[in-house]
Amino acid sequence: MIGAFVALAFLGPLLVMLIKGNQSGYVRAQAVESLNFQLSILIYGIVAFVLAFVLIGFLLLPIVGLIWLVFTIVGSVKASNGELYRYPLTIRMVS
Repeated sequence: MIGAFVALAFLGPLLVMLIKGNQSGYVRAQAVESLNFQLSILIYGIVAFVLAFVLIGFLLLPIVGLIWLVFTIVGSVKASNGELYRYPLTIRMVS
């Protein structure tokens, strides 16, 4: 259940970007930043899952989950305060 939620976490920022992105530059910038972070975490999670077959992934999966949780909360709080927030460890795929 939790894995499905994390794997689909990119849908929220994607919908916000598509629906409200043209109305506000700030909303688009935050949605793109969040989308890039969510996609990066998805990639990191898949890599950690594959590495679980050689046992190191069992250590990496909880770390990736904790990073996802903490940075998502920090980004949400910063965005709600009107501050621009750049997520660390993000592969910038969408611009």
